[in-house]
Amino acid sequence: MKKEQSQSKEQMQTGVRPEPQKIIELRPNMYQIRGEKPGSHIYLIKGAAKNVLIDTGITSNFPLLKIRLSELDLHIKDIHLIILTHEHFDHIGATTFFHRTAIVAAHRLAANKLELQDEFVTFNKYCNVASKPFWVDFWLEDGTIMDFGNYKLQTIHTPGHTSGCICLYEPTEELLFTGDTVFSGGTISDIAGSGNMSDYMNSMQRLSNLKVREIYPGHGRPSNTPDDDLPKAVAFAQTLLNDSKMFFEAFIKTRELEEKSGYWREA
Repeated sequence: MKKEQSQSKEQMQTGVRPEPQKIIELRPNMYQIRGEKPGSHIYLIKGAAKNVLIDTGITSNFPLLKIRLSELDLHIKDIHLIILTHEHFDHIGATTFFHRTAIVAAHRLAANKLELQDEFVTFNKYCNVASKPFWVDFWLEDGTIMDFGNYKLQTIHTPGHTSGCICLYEPTEELLFTGDTVFSGGTISDIAGSGNMSDYMNSMQRLSNLKVREIYPGHGRPSNTPDDDLPKAVAFAQTLLNDSKMFFEAFIKTRELEEKSGYWREA
């Protein structure tokens, strides 16, 4: 990592735009391994006794992930637990390569879809992405707490983007790992298969009640302004919910007019 920082300084001095760091140390023994598109970021916690990955990125990026772990003096067998924030291909793909030695955890609604290999939700085939099946060992519930000695993670079920989305809250440092639930600037994700806007709205309201110092999302940059971002996310979710109501009201009125005009009558 020091080598990367020195290279960045040299590039700045020569007027060349430095490449983004591939590994960012967020806290002592806590790292962001930047995602290679279309894969998500991967977060590593070196616990007092166990090492944890939050998401694993896309299947084809596994060789890069292996290199990044080696730069942190870790091998595949040194990862003891993988926590998946939800069931989409860009977050789960490399999990299969850890499955023999690591325990895999996800919310029960995501775990069920992964166990059944529900392509409608994972998007593997839709996005023409290679995948290898795996199963989830530990089905998480809202409120589950995992203690790694130096850090704790509390599971917060945040359906909306999908039904199985979770965020992970570190209560001592007040950190929030959000997956695809909310991004820097208060941006929220799309509504994918199994998700819905009303659940999303409720999830944003729950998150806005937490005391958070930093947000670590699945894509994009971390945020150190959660007090601004989370209220924006709530407002944005409310706007989308209102827009969807207006759309369906217009659809119903159009349907009623068509029925009165005889459009739907049989010939």
